[in-house]
Amino acid sequence: MRWAFPIVVVTLLASLLGVMYLDYVVDPEQNLHDFPIALVNQDVGDDLKNGDQVQHVNFGDQVSEGLQKAVPSDKIDLRVLGINEAQLQMQSAQVYGTIIIPSDFSKRLGILGVGSVVPGDITKPVLTLQTNPRTGAFATAVVQKFGEQALTQVNTQVGQQLTDTVKKQLAPPPGAPPTELSAATRLVLAQPLNIVVDQFRPLPGGSGEGLTAFFYSLLLLLIGMVGAMIIHQLIDSALGFLPTEWGPWYVHYPRASISRLKTLLIKWSAVTVMACAVSGAYLLIAKILGMPLDKPLLLFLYGAFVIIAVGFTCTAVLAAVGTSGLIINIIVFIILGLPSSGGTIPIEATPKYFGWLAKFEPMHQVFLGTRSILYFNGNGQAGLTRGLWMAVLGLAIGVVLGLFITRFYDRKGLERKPVNTDAGTGKHAKPADA
Repeated sequence: MRWAFPIVVVTLLASLLGVMYLDYVVDPEQNLHDFPIALVNQDVGDDLKNGDQVQHVNFGDQVSEGLQKAVPSDKIDLRVLGINEAQLQMQSAQVYGTIIIPSDFSKRLGILGVGSVVPGDITKPVLTLQTNPRTGAFATAVVQKFGEQALTQVNTQVGQQLTDTVKKQLAPPPGAPPTELSAATRLVLAQPLNIVVDQFRPLPGGSGEGLTAFFYSLLLLLIGMVGAMIIHQLIDSALGFLPTEWGPWYVHYPRASISRLKTLLIKWSAVTVMACAVSGAYLLIAKILGMPLDKPLLLFLYGAFVIIAVGFTCTAVLAAVGTSGLIINIIVFIILGLPSSGGTIPIEATPKYFGWLAKFEPMHQVFLGTRSILYFNGNGQAGLTRGLWMAVLGLAIGVVLGLFITRFYDRKGLERKPVNTDAGTGKHAKPADA
């Protein structure tokens, strides 16, 4: 039955992979929750004549209250903010979009009501929907769809209210014939708002519509994990703990007399050199391909540090549990990491357990830090601070685990020696040198 074990393991891994990846992407709209959008109401109101009376109105307040009631709170986190705070949150990727009601909203709406029946040039009041393209293409699409649905509904409601107001103002005295609105006037009043979709700090060319940060993060994490496993394999082969095969040639060097701790330190040294070389290579490739790099030194240092943190942890896991550490690394860094990264689909548009995973999964932290450097000028609040501290935590976990487990094995005399099994008895024989 030994041949069946790898099949079972791979099937279980594949099933976990299928659940995570398909559940991640199959229905983002249904999974939408706590999606942050800012609402800015700058309207100062206006005084409108109603017969012989003057009434102060603020249509911006009405629109704001209507939006807060109409927006499903379980899906959209509508934050009522001032313009400065909204822009700060846009710059730090804390909101995905902003609805702006301008200061002259009531005034222009009043002028539109009067101007619709009086000759002269008029312009529709503007509602602005600002997207935040630096948070990703899918987040931008969600904001635009939300704006299309919510603001269209607002436009219709305001139009109905404005039409009723104009009809009251045109009501004839008793006995006089009624004043009818023309078809053109009714059409203007029915949809009185000019809804403008605008980009807040558009991405420069070469940014892949906001995907370069995700793929750059993926490269850092993959080389940290895969590079560590390659270094682990090759160094073990050079030290005689594993055979070396090159095509039809097979070499098994004599086993070196070296402790587990020293072996791990050699691997960590190789990971550190590899991290600096690869981070520099990625930076050069990005430059050649035309990626915008506002902070190349910061990106190089962050990339090297991430690779070191991931590489140290992966080699520590391999040192602790051996070959099965490969499965653990794949689960932690790939199967659970990629869907919870938020790099392609925002965490707020995935099942809620992905949000829980994103609190500690390495890929999400790496993505936040890389996106901050590439798109948000290295803003700490945009994710760089979290990315750095989580990388420090990951490195600390890897170092502590590696040092503790290898020293423990060395003190117990658990040397890396092969164990022969007596044929037919299943009993372990005396350890033999390789």
